Amino acid sequence: MTRQDKAQVIENLKSKFAESPFFYITDSSSLNVAQVNTLRQKCFEEGIEMHVVKNTLVKKALEENADEKGYSLLYDVLKGPTALMFSNVANAPAKLIKEFRKDHDKPVLKAAYIDTDVFVGDDNLGALAELKSKEDLLGEVIVLLQSPIKNVVGSLKSGQNTISGLLKALESRAN
Repeated sequence: MTRQDKAQVIENLKSKFAESPFFYITDSSSLNVAQVNTLRQKCFEEGIEMHVVKNTLVKKALEENADEKGYSLLYDVLKGPTALMFSNVANAPAKLIKEFRKDHDKPVLKAAYIDTDVFVGDDNLGALAELKSKEDLLGEVIVLLQSPIKNVVGSLKSGQNTISGLLKALESRAN
């Protein structure tokens, strides 16, 4: 790979890191070609971009915003074979890895970057898979906001006779 090619890869990675609030660093080194192709296909189906890259290029791409975004915590995991997974949904790569590992022993999670938080180690895979997506959280907020309104409307409907009786009593007093 020429210097120009490396510079281009670093620029591409910088833009991916800048536009992706969620990415995973994995090791899928012991998978054979057919298994890697299957993994890539599953990633494509789930809207996850998977890139196998050199650690030095990843580190150089991360260095630009390391202090601002906390990327420096990821430097220690950039050893050995590395595959990056970029996603718009925080838990999608973790779910995919967990599902894929039912039949295979890789990929192993080295680290995950979730919206300024860094999770290092494969033992975080279960917790990451359980993270709720933005859509799930918005749905829960909407349900919580609707609940008090439904209670008020229900109370008004059930107490309709009471309210009308109260209004009639107040009206008769006024006369």
